[in-house]
Amino acid sequence: MTDVTDLARTAAAMVAPGKGILAADESIKTMSARLEKAGVAPTEENRRAYREMLVTTPGLAEGISGVILCDETFRQSLSDGSTFPEGLTQRGMLPGIKVDTGAKPLAGAPGETVTEGLDGLRERLAEYVALGARFAKWRAVIVIGDGRPTQRALRANAHALARYAALCQEAGLVPIVEPEVLMDGAHPMSRCAAVTSATLLEVFAELRDFGVQLDGIVLKPNMVVPGKDSAEDVTPEDVARATVDTLRPVVPEEVAGIAFLSGGQSAAQATANLAAMQQLQAPWPLTFSFGRALVDPALAAWKGDPQRVADGQQALAHRVRCNTAALKGDYTEELEHDRVA
Repeated sequence: MTDVTDLARTAAAMVAPGKGILAADESIKTMSARLEKAGVAPTEENRRAYREMLVTTPGLAEGISGVILCDETFRQSLSDGSTFPEGLTQRGMLPGIKVDTGAKPLAGAPGETVTEGLDGLRERLAEYVALGARFAKWRAVIVIGDGRPTQRALRANAHALARYAALCQEAGLVPIVEPEVLMDGAHPMSRCAAVTSATLLEVFAELRDFGVQLDGIVLKPNMVVPGKDSAEDVTPEDVARATVDTLRPVVPEEVAGIAFLSGGQSAAQATANLAAMQQLQAPWPLTFSFGRALVDPALAAWKGDPQRVADGQQALAHRVRCNTAALKGDYTEELEHDRVA
């Protein structure tokens, strides 16, 4: 059985003061689409080169505690011959692995999904541990709509998250528990708050039933925001207050930390909201586990050109710098425009 203190120690390192988690775990299909959109051929080598550009950014470990990778990248190597997990460890970051196999339609619940990947997960986790993984990620997708989410969808996704988390801890990995309430729709912020609360209540009930060690997990929820098609005008302070007020009654204090996803917000928006949260009292560290809000500018600057690797890395370093400043209370609008700070 895994030493519970090891899990707690790793989880605490993932949400260490002034640091967040980089999500670079897009599936082959999603990553290929993003490369194509940026004018880059969607080849295995270009996906590898893109992730290498990210993880070898000079000084990345100063603001990033760990990097989530997909299976393909986890098995690839950097140009120096080291594997991605080895390269991350050498640079002072924890290697993480996405282990779900995606959201699939949920029977009897039109328009809703359940995330799959539990079959054979124990064996896959053992292999990832042997390859150097220290933590894992599983994303559940919750939609807001007419009559949605249903209790069936909430229960199915919470149950899968709990089974995944228990298997991770058995294998010695810290599970990132990611129940994402999508911002798609025209619903008000109050509806997002209600659905987020209901989702997390279900998730933590299942985690308790499965005996998951709460100081050995990192929660990766959405921020409480209005639907992206809503006309509701909110400030970062509004989002921060709504988010912390929603989480405080339903997330146990023992949880190691909360690393928010960006969920389709613009990079600056997600950072401003994160900064505003640091002004509020919360029983857990509040940090980030951003994907697009960190890496989109890097992809746009790199464009698949080996001569532009430094440009891509500078763009990523700038976004990380903005977010670590948000965590430390030093974030300003001026910093957004100062690429060489």
